[in-house]
Amino acid sequence: MTDLPRETAPPASKPPVSKTDSAVSAFLEQVARLPAKGAGGLPRGRLLFALDATASREPTWDMACSLQADMFTETAGIGGLDVSLAFYRGFGECKAGPWVSDPRALLSLMGKVRCAAGRTQIGRILDHALSETRKDRVNALVFVGDRMEEDADSLADQAGRLGLLGLPIFPFLEGFDPGAERSFRQIAKVSGGAFCRFDAGAATQLRSLLRAVAIYAAGGRKALEDYGSRGGEGARLLLPSLAKH
Repeated sequence: MTDLPRETAPPASKPPVSKTDSAVSAFLEQVARLPAKGAGGLPRGRLLFALDATASREPTWDMACSLQADMFTETAGIGGLDVSLAFYRGFGECKAGPWVSDPRALLSLMGKVRCAAGRTQIGRILDHALSETRKDRVNALVFVGDRMEEDADSLADQAGRLGLLGLPIFPFLEGFDPGAERSFRQIAKVSGGAFCRFDAGAATQLRSLLRAVAIYAAGGRKALEDYGSRGGEGARLLLPSLAKH
């Protein structure tokens, strides 16, 4: 994976080992069934999937990894999905992987991620998203985290620039952090995306949200509306605040 640019930061310490291997293996088995090319010649969507991998998220990391499989299985019939994984952790470590069509390649990267204590680096994720979508359109940015320790106005400015390029942000907040919620809501609003909150007991809701964003990235608003008409709970939660790009 590629280190994202930074000004200065101390060397990252060796991260502690977490318990994600079994969840990642299950994720790999499901995603490996997907075709490498878009179904029926349809273009593949591009989804930047960004994760807070700091120590506070370790208790629910297994849950998040296992649910991510649904993002891919839901999009196979509407063109499929290319995904780039980005994450931050530790003392200034922030990395992004390549865009992959082969789910096994993505899972190989995910299997190496371990949580490590550190501060949030959401700004670097947004800068990376800006750089990527200037090269080739990115259809959606999902960010999953539980706190925000940066300047909220700066993050909103970055998110607004992404919105002008047609890249909506979907920040999903784990837990109850009022300051992070205010910032995440603003990021979603100015980018034309949508915010939702979940907790460790809301696996079903998070699963539906991830499915909905993946469907949006692969097929656009029309595909998301169709998913909602079939009873997709995530579509119901996201559509009211999702801008009509």
